[in-house]
Formats: sequence, structure tokens, C-alpha cells
Amino acid sequence: MNETMKKLALALSLAGLSGVLNAHSLKPVNAVEGITEYRLPNGLQILLAPDASKPTTTVNVTYRVGSRHENYGETGMAHLLEHLIFKGSPKYKEPWGEFTKRGLQANGSTWFDRTNYFAAFAANDDNLQWYLDWQADAMVNSFIAKAHLDTEMTVVRNEMEMGENDPGNVTSQRALAAMYQWHNYGKDTIGARADVENVDIGRLQAFYKSYYQPDNATLIVSGKFDPNKVLDWVEQSFGKLPASQAPRKPTYTIDPVQDGESLVTIRRVGGTAQSLAAYHVPPGPHPDYAAIELLQLVLSEAPGGRLHKRLVEQTKLASSVGHFGLALAEPGFTMLMAELAPKASQDALNKELIGVVEGFSDKPVTAAELERARTRWLNSWEKRFTSPEAVGVTLSEFISQGDWRLFFLLRDRVKAAKLADVQRVANERFLRSNRTLAQYIPTDKPQRAPKPAFVELDKEMASFKPQAAAAEVAAFDATPANVERATQTSRLKNGLQLALLPKPTRGEAVRGQLTLHLGSAQSLQGQQSVAELTAAMLKMGTLKRSREQLKDALEALKVELTIAAPRPDMVHVSWSTKREYAVPALALIGEILRQPRFDAAALEELRAQGLTGIQSQKDEPQALAPVVASAALNEYPRGDARHTRNFAEQEADLKAVKLAAVKAFHSRLYGAGSAELALVGDFDAAAVQAATAQALGDWKAQQGYTRIADTASTKPGHLQQVATPEKQNAMLFGLLPMSLNDAHPDHAALKLANHLLGGGMSSRLWLRIREKDGLSYGVGSGVQLSPRDADSSWYLYAIFAPQNRAKVEAALREEVARALADGFTAEEVLDGRQSLLSESRLRLAQDAALAGMLASDLHLERKMTQRQQQLDQIAQLTPEAVNAALRKHFKLDGFQLVFAGDFK
Repeated sequence: MNETMKKLALALSLAGLSGVLNAHSLKPVNAVEGITEYRLPNGLQILLAPDASKPTTTVNVTYRVGSRHENYGETGMAHLLEHLIFKGSPKYKEPWGEFTKRGLQANGSTWFDRTNYFAAFAANDDNLQWYLDWQADAMVNSFIAKAHLDTEMTVVRNEMEMGENDPGNVTSQRALAAMYQWHNYGKDTIGARADVENVDIGRLQAFYKSYYQPDNATLIVSGKFDPNKVLDWVEQSFGKLPASQAPRKPTYTIDPVQDGESLVTIRRVGGTAQSLAAYHVPPGPHPDYAAIELLQLVLSEAPGGRLHKRLVEQTKLASSVGHFGLALAEPGFTMLMAELAPKASQDALNKELIGVVEGFSDKPVTAAELERARTRWLNSWEKRFTSPEAVGVTLSEFISQGDWRLFFLLRDRVKAAKLADVQRVANERFLRSNRTLAQYIPTDKPQRAPKPAFVELDKEMASFKPQAAAAEVAAFDATPANVERATQTSRLKNGLQLALLPKPTRGEAVRGQLTLHLGSAQSLQGQQSVAELTAAMLKMGTLKRSREQLKDALEALKVELTIAAPRPDMVHVSWSTKREYAVPALALIGEILRQPRFDAAALEELRAQGLTGIQSQKDEPQALAPVVASAALNEYPRGDARHTRNFAEQEADLKAVKLAAVKAFHSRLYGAGSAELALVGDFDAAAVQAATAQALGDWKAQQGYTRIADTASTKPGHLQQVATPEKQNAMLFGLLPMSLNDAHPDHAALKLANHLLGGGMSSRLWLRIREKDGLSYGVGSGVQLSPRDADSSWYLYAIFAPQNRAKVEAALREEVARALADGFTAEEVLDGRQSLLSESRLRLAQDAALAGMLASDLHLERKMTQRQQQLDQIAQLTPEAVNAALRKHFKLDGFQLVFAGDFK
């Protein structure tokens, strides 16, 4: 063949290959702000939201089926299917194992109107194509077998018992049951115990075949991917599925207008007293629903919300307030909630709660309240829309309402909401006769809320005009080496260290992390609660701004700010904002840290919240077991910063804190002389450095920082049982101290040994206790390696029904013994290495996590390239090394094992 013929043949072959790679014939149906809709002939709806700014991909499949679609005797069936889908098919027998092997963060969830299955992972064509094929196969070929139903039954019951242990969950569920006479929104999605335990496998299979169909599903792919490749793969996997032959009938049950207030009382052991007032509201697609979203914030948002001001600040009847409302496909609900403050009267709380919520006729919504709520709501919406991981899953809720574009229509309605309409909706909906809280009282002239009705969706969508799509963002290679090259480090005159990583992001997002190191062993003696309250009070106003003014200033700069003191000698400040606000955000954070207001009323509010939290946790198995295990390993006396306090000690310390002590703690120990600041995202590095110097560069503590060294406990292992009467769920927590740090030669092998034993959904403990025996909703283990001191730990846990305590312990001991005796196989080690490396790549792609890593590395005087070395060590691990590390370091008899529950 001559050269001309060769070139012609090559051109023809490339043309043919191009046709194969882009073989799909799908055309866009709708396109809104960067999201494009397609449909397969079999009815499958496809939404693509490409975003190359982060090297991650999220895939979500939403089925338009939830607890609303269940018939008599079928409650919980949609949720059962969610569990059984993960039990596999003839083609994919063990999906969880493959998820773990490929480093996919996968899960599913069930709600009133929908069920969805999703996975996030580092962008990878092979994983993306595999996961699409698994989702297509799961849609029609899942086992849904009686054997799997039997083993999963205990796990589902365990999940049900977890919900029954939560007073807030129980209270809201009972309220819904009282609100709805006929509609399934009044039934808990997890289902009635009798229905779940007696479900007929034939009915469950029929439910699956009816609702798991292409024309009842929407596939969403967001993040970094090639749209043409995805459409090709979707046609190859989903396109071959047949269209549904049995059309589903629409639901038509609707409750009448509520004709009088209802009272629901629940009496149980433990927990914190709380009240809620619930009201019927329109469906999510209704034009009035935007007003409901705004009114919820007007009422409950701290510090400006009416309930917060009246119940928490003024009357001190509540330690906290909140709301729970959903945009549903059919007429829904909103709940306004309050936790009773210590020693307060619940009757008085109920009266004030109702008076505020139903007081809009006497005290109308103000323009300032509306604008504050609107700003908060729109900021939250924008953060979800600009997150590739969040937007796909968020769209599930709007798909379930009938049209994914409602996500944007609701935003537009919130933007356009008028004060008069918001006031009208408040007057129509927040009525005594529409309330579930109080007793029934006959009345001659009852007021009625508007009659519930379905929405003509086509009519509502007719006026919707989509906005322009956001501009594409350049890709960033989130490898340790590239992060190291792109990061600018420096040190200010006062000692503050900076790590600045400017890079393109969707929505011009910026993530920040500032860590302050405080005090010494001597200056922190007896200061644990003082340190916690000092950090907590920083966001409650400055010398220049009231608490409400500060909250408004943060919202104006689109700042989401978190301040916490994980231990007395450390304060973490983390935030997110946008490029245009990066510099003023730093100035405001400097003001917050250096000029706190420290009001006495704020201290009492935080004290009440803290005491309420302790009260709610001290008889809760999942909170109690870790505290008991940690306290059992105490090597330091009461008052030492390293001492682990039990709940009684926490309560006593919290009650003893004085405002003067908080002010003195801040004055003596706070400063930026021993601190690290890391910023990741779209910002001007030079401007940020100058702003940091201006805000924090001359700030030093009166008393300097001296690192407090930690040592591992030498106390022997011990097993103890802690009683939590009338709790339907139980907890095992174990803690093993290890005298080593992350520089130990076994550190990589320890991480992988833990991963294989209990660190993932293909681990030995998970497969035995969760999958095979069906004894626990959650079981696993973890290794925490100290970066400096020889003070690391290995922990394990299991959540289970109290009657299964002996079985859980026996299974744990058997699996540990088998792992120690037989070791992990070469295949397990290979899969585990790939899984750990994939998880690490995914973490590097998260800007918030990356900021934390950079700040930590500054403090530890490490380079990002050291993380690559650690990854390389994991990649080279052999079965011999992993098994040797497990046998050397894992001693079950050395654990503090705590079983907490009602075992009588």
C-alpha cells in the first residue's frame, strides 16, 4: 500500500472511530443555565450538568416513587426496595464491594415523593461508564429476593429503631400522623413495623417492576465528564431497556381542610422537652410556596428570627428554635420547633410559640425581615447550584414535584416575592384551625385555610424564563505535586503563616481555613468549657456590630462562617465566600476574632443550649458509649486540657463559667502569632495577603503558645455495659490506644488493615455483621494517627437492636479472630489499595478539605508532596505487610469496649 492509500485508510478509520465515540442521536429537549435535558425513546429523562472546575463526577438516578405511592399494607415498601437494590443482580452480585474498590462514595435515599441512588467519585471514564451500566442493570434486573429480604430485615428494623430513639423524629412523625387523615404524607417513609416485617415478596417485586422503569426515572450527571461520551454510554446501557408496558396511575387522594387544632403528646424516657407547631401549606409548585420558604426563615433564623428573639433571647423559654418544611408534589406542611430551656415551663413555651407564629395579623412582616430572609435563602440556593456534588442530588426534590425546572422557578419566585403576598400567605396559613399542637375547641365561626388543590404544572411553567448559563470554568489538576507548585506560602511579621492556592472555581467560590493555637498546659488548666464558650461567642456580635448586624454583614458578603474549639488549645475558623468578597470577608473575620462583644445574654443562651445538649445525649446510646470509652482511658487529672470529661463533668463546668472568665481567656490567650491561614479558590493572592496583614498581622496573644504533648493511655482493656432504659437502639463503641504516630513505619499498613477490617462497605466487619447476619445498620472501624505524639488510636463501632447484643459481640470476635489467623488475601489488599487511593484523590478535589490540609501542613512544617509519598507507600503495600501490621497492633482484649443500651 502506498503512502497516499495509507493516509486515506487512516482517515477513514478515524472517521469511523469518531462515529462510534459519538454515536448517539439524542437532541436537547430543554436547556436551563448550564443544565441540558435529553430523552431516550423508552422515556428515560437525562439531565447533564457539565462542570470541569473540579475533577469529580456525581451521578444520580431519581425514581418518581416514594412512600406517597404505597398502598394499604405496603408502607415502607419504597424504602425496602432502596435497600434491596444494593443486594445486586445476576450481572452485579456485590455492588457495595465494587463501589469500595472503585472509590465511589455511593448511597441511596427514600422520601415521600421519590427514591434516588447516587455516587460521587474522582472523574474517571471507566468508573463513570461502569456506574451507568450498574444503574441501568439495577433498574430492571435486581434480585429483589426473599433471602435478601430476610437478612436485610434486621438492618431495616435497626434503622427504624434509630428513628424511634430520636425524640425530635418521633414528635414530628406523630404530628404528621395527626395532620393527615388519608394522605400518605402522614405516614413515616420507613413504614409501619407490621408492614415491613410482614411484607409479601411478590407484592414487593410487583412494586419494583411497576415503578423502576425508564419512563419513571431521571438520570443526572454533574461535574467533570464528556457529554458526548456519556450520551453514548447512556444509549448503550439504558437505551436497550424496554419502555414500560403498564402505565402507572396518578395518585388522587387529598385531605379536606383541617377544621380545628389538634394536640399530640408523647411521653418517653430521656431526651429533651420540645414543642412544634405544624401547619398545612401548598404544594411546592404552587406560586404561594415561595412565601412559605421565606416565612420559615422570618420565624426561625437566628439571630433575627421572631421565634429566636421571643423564645430564646427575651423569655428564655427555649434553648433553640428551628423549622422543618418541604416542597412536596402535593399539599404539604411546615413545622416550627423549639427545645425547652432548662427549668422553663412547657405550657408557657407552647403559648409563646403559637402566639409568635400566629401573630402576623397583629405584627405584619416587615420589609427588613423579608429582605434578610430572601438574602439568606438565595445565598443557600446559590451554594447548592454552584456545587457539582450537590446540584444533581438537589434536583431530585424538584423532579419528584413534576419538573426539574422548578428548581429555578422557585428561585425566581423568591426573588420576586412581594411583601403583601408574603403577608397574605402568613394570614391564610398560620391559623389556629390549621394548626397541630393544641386541643380541639368548638367554635361558631371557624376560619379555614385555602382548600388544598393540585397545581396545573403546564400553566405554572408557561411563564418561566430561564436565565443564562454560567460560564465554563477551567480544569485544575488536584494532585499533591500540582497543589504544591500552585500554592504560595509566606509568614507575616507576627508569625502568622499563609498558604494561598488561587485556582478557577465554579461560581468564583473561595474556601478559607484559619487555625489559632492557644495557651499552654498551665494557662489552660480548668479552662475546657471556657475555651468552648469563648469560641462559640465570637459569632454573637462585635464591638461595632450587634449579633443581628453581624449576621447581616456575613450574608451581604456571602460568608458561611464556622468557628469551633475542638480542644482548649486550638480554634478552627472556616468559611466560604466568593471572589469579589474575599478581601472584605477577611476584614470582617478579623473584626470578629479581635473585637468580640461578649454579651451576658449571649453567654446564657449558649449555656442553656449546652446544658440542653448534654441532657439529650447522656441517655442516648450513640452519644454515651464513645464518652464512656474515652473517659475510661483518662491519664490526666480533672482540669487538665487533655482530660476527657464525662457528661456530669461537662455539665458542672458549663454551669460554672462566668462572663469575666470568657473575656479574660480571650484577652490573654487569643492571637495570630501561632496560627495558619489557608485559602483555596478564585481570589487575588496579593490582595488577600495584604488584607490578612491588615486584619491580623499585628495581633499577638499576651501569653504565648506552648504545645501540649499527648501520650497514649496505658490502661488495660475492659468491657463494660451501660444501661439506657427504654432505648430501642443500642451502641457498641471500642477504643484501643496505640503508642505511635503517623511517622511509624507501619502507618500505611495500619490504614489499609483498618480499611479491610472495618473501614468500608466491602470490609470484613461490614460484610459479616451488616450484610450476612443483618444485625446492624452501621458497623465499622477507624484508625486515628497522631501527626506528632505517640498517641494514636484504633476505634470500632456497631449500631444494633439491644436483643442482638450477644450476637453482635460474637460476630465481632469471630471476624477479628479470622482476620488475625488467616490474614487478608492478595485480592483484598489490591482492591483496598485502589479504594484508599481513590478516596484520597476525591478528598484533594474538595476545596474545603484542601484548605484544611494546607493549614495543617503549615503547622506541621510539612510539604504537600509528603502526602504523595504516603499515597505511594499505600500503593506499594503487600499482603504480608498489611497482615503483619494487623497482628502486631490490633489487640481486641486491649480495647475499651462499651455496650450501651436497654439490655434488660
